[in-house]
Amino acid sequence: MAADRMDIDLSTILDNVDEEVVEFTGEVDGDEYEFAVQYAVLEALSGDKPDDDAVDMFNRFSDTIAEAGLVALARNSDQGQIVISENDLE
Repeated sequence: MAADRMDIDLSTILDNVDEEVVEFTGEVDGDEYEFAVQYAVLEALSGDKPDDDAVDMFNRFSDTIAEAGLVALARNSDQGQIVISENDLE
């Protein structure tokens, strides 16, 4: 059975400009996982490339990012950091 909810720990959100991802910890079914959402996902959701506002974009679309995170987690839960890409958007 696939998980149907992710809780994002807002205190862990970090804009990793060098890697062009926003990193965060998410809790799914009582387990914590490390995630990174690519800037390309934020651009696909907002229509704009993240400049200095990647965290703001992340917060605006956090529900959609959480859903995409569940897709990415189901695809590959063995990674140390689960990368959320455009392919994970439904």
